[in-house]
Amino acid sequence: MIESRCGLLCSECKFQEEAGCRGCVNIDKPFWTEFSGCANCSVKACCEGKSHEHCGECAEFPCGMLNEFAFDKEHGDNGRRIEQCREWLV
Repeated sequence: MIESRCGLLCSECKFQEEAGCRGCVNIDKPFWTEFSGCANCSVKACCEGKSHEHCGECAEFPCGMLNEFAFDKEHGDNGRRIEQCREWLV
């Protein structure tokens, strides 16, 4: 089951229950945008704009934006979400 556009496993997110989040594939605006000062999630917007279920379906995968997101020092996961997108392709 696809849990997110970027490969993040929402089921493992410690904020999911607290924020009442159903995963970005099931909501219009991710809850974290309220705290980050962003109007939306650029990865989610890009993926949905290309009508992909997740980033792994994109011809540019993994793009610079996803790499930056996945390897962010504060919020990244050392590329785990990129590997998850690859697994969802199988």
